[in-house]
Amino acid sequence: MSSTLSAAQQKYEDAARAGWLYYVAGKTQDEIARQLHTSRQSAQRLVALAVSEGLIKVRLQHPVKRCMELASQLKEVFGLQQCEVVPSDADNPHSTAGLAQAGAAELERYLKGQHPRTVALGTGRILRACADELTALQCPQHNIVSLVGNIAHDGSASRYDVAVHVAERAGARHFPMPLPVIAPSEEDKQQWHNLPHVSNVRALALKADVAFVGIGHLGTVSPLHIDGFIAKDTLDNLETAGAAGEMISWIFDGQGQLIDSPINRCVTSMSLQDLAGTTIIGIAAGEEKIAAINGALKSGLLNGLITNEYTAARLLESSSQQSQSAE
Repeated sequence: MSSTLSAAQQKYEDAARAGWLYYVAGKTQDEIARQLHTSRQSAQRLVALAVSEGLIKVRLQHPVKRCMELASQLKEVFGLQQCEVVPSDADNPHSTAGLAQAGAAELERYLKGQHPRTVALGTGRILRACADELTALQCPQHNIVSLVGNIAHDGSASRYDVAVHVAERAGARHFPMPLPVIAPSEEDKQQWHNLPHVSNVRALALKADVAFVGIGHLGTVSPLHIDGFIAKDTLDNLETAGAAGEMISWIFDGQGQLIDSPINRCVTSMSLQDLAGTTIIGIAAGEEKIAAINGALKSGLLNGLITNEYTAARLLESSSQQSQSAE
C-alpha cells in the first residue's frame, strides 16, 4: 500500500492540525497559515472543516451572562435545583447545538468522582450525542444503568441505547433494560418486571445517584413514532387526550400529568416518580419541544435542566403568559 496520502486524506490531516492549533494551542489564523504554509483564508477554512467534520470537539468554558440570567430565572420559576443554559443560534429556533457538549460535561462531573456512583440514563438522540462527546475515561467503580427498554415490537433494537455507549466511553459496568419499550399487555409487563435479571436492573436504577433523561415531543416526527414504538392511530388518540410530550416513554400532558392510556399502562420503563430523591436532569431544546419541556418542568419530576438560550426564553415567556391568563 502506498504511504502517500490522497488529496482528501491530506485535507483532513491539515484540518485536524489546524483545529488543534486554533482551539488547543491558541494560535491565530495568521500563525496557523504560516505553520501550514498556506493563506489565511485557507487556514480559516481548515479550522471550520475541523469543526464541521467532528475532527475536534469544542466546549464553551466561559459562562455567558445572558445564559446565566435565564438559568437563574428558570430555577426560580420551576423550582429547579440546577439549570444550565447554553448559547443558541438566534436564526435557528430548532437548533440543539451545544447541548451535547453541556450534557457530556455534566456527565463527566459525576463520572470523574472516585466514590462509586450509579448513573441512570434514558435514551434519545440528544443523550446519544452527549455520549459521543464524552472524554474516554476509566471508571470501573461506577455503574451505568438503563431506565428504559430499547426493543421495538418487531424485535429490532433502537440506535439510541445511550447507556451502553456511555459505559464504553467511561470504562464502567453497564446494566441494560432488556425489554421492549411497550409491552403487549399489562400482564406481560408485570411478568417481565418479575424476571430476576430485570428486577435486578430496576432495583439498581432505584439507587441511582443521578439520572439523565431526554424530553421528547409527540407527532409523526417524534422518535417514539419514527422508531416504531407507537403507531399513527395511537398518536392521534394521545393528542386528542391532550398529550404534550414524553420522558423515557411515559406520556404526559401540558401540566405534566401522565395521560390515562393503554400506552402508559404498558410502558416498561422505570417510573420517574419512583426515583424520588434522585437528581433527575432533563436535556432538551428546540421550538418543537417547548410544550413538552414546559409540561416536564411542571410535573415536578425534574430537578435539573440543560437547554439553550432560545428555548429558555420561550419557556419563561410561556410561563409568564399562563400566569397572566390565570389572574
